[in-house]
Amino acid sequence: MPRGFFITFEGLDGSGKSTQLRLLARSLQERGRTVTTTRQPGGTEIGDRIRALLLHSITQNVVPLAEMALMFADRAQSIQQIIIPALAEGQIVLCDRFTDSTEAYQGGGRGLGSERVLAMHHSVCGDLWPDLTLLMLPDLDASLARARRRNLRQQTHGADENRFEAEERAFYERVFSAYREIATRDHLRVVTIEDNTSVEAIEQRILAIVTDRLTQLRT
Repeated sequence: MPRGFFITFEGLDGSGKSTQLRLLARSLQERGRTVTTTRQPGGTEIGDRIRALLLHSITQNVVPLAEMALMFADRAQSIQQIIIPALAEGQIVLCDRFTDSTEAYQGGGRGLGSERVLAMHHSVCGDLWPDLTLLMLPDLDASLARARRRNLRQQTHGADENRFEAEERAFYERVFSAYREIATRDHLRVVTIEDNTSVEAIEQRILAIVTDRLTQLRT
């Protein structure tokens, strides 16, 4: 059985990446493809516990290296429990965040630098990189505003994932810049989508990109 296809969605919270992941999964399934979706941090029992710790606003004083290590602990579990088995079955795997997020948030935002993050990736993840990364980079301020509105709505239902949204704008400027650097460096893997058009228009663009890559895979 041929190996599956690994697609990640990246971008700031509020960029629309999670919505577009769900829409792509639905479109692919309607076309008869077998799809596994997951997210990082989270997606496994251990990962969900790590997610709750890292994203809850009550969590304070986490040093950047510990934050990065926890992200990779979650990733190691996800790779072995979800991603590799699904790829081995020939499935399309859609993952909300992967190592690019760690490079942008901890490497750029926290100032750890790309070298440390990529060294940890090599140690923990080996040579596993996405076949395609869809990087959602709409306007920075619009993304932050949407993320904060969403988290306020979630809080009314007892959920709290506001820890990163409490960061100052300068933190997100560093994250945004780091994402741009990743896209330039890995331009064959990373497709940047900066559209501020409708959800439906972006959905169709992403479907066209993915369909083209999957067609190339078969030829």
